Amino acid sequence: MTDLEKAIKGLKCTFDHYASKEGKEDSLTKTETKRLLVEQLPGLLKDINDQDELDKLFNELDDNKDSEIDFAEFVVLVGAVACVCLGCAHKESTG
Repeated sequence: MTDLEKAIKGLKCTFDHYASKEGKEDSLTKTETKRLLVEQLPGLLKDINDQDELDKLFNELDDNKDSEIDFAEFVVLVGAVACVCLGCAHKESTG
């Protein structure tokens, strides 16, 4: 299995672990999302100081507005965090 395949499998396993706690097994409730963020992305939360900010983040992630985060919406979160943490700015090519 390649590194990318392992990473994708890890994302799915993490999502499934937290999604299985309450509600539907194929989506994260607001509580499950908060728990996942607190436990798995503590560096992200260092700048989020209150529940209102967490609610705003959840609502921004909930693209289809069903009050749950599905795997596709979760992947968007992970991608956004990766871009912020690793820098996704396109470098201008010189030539």
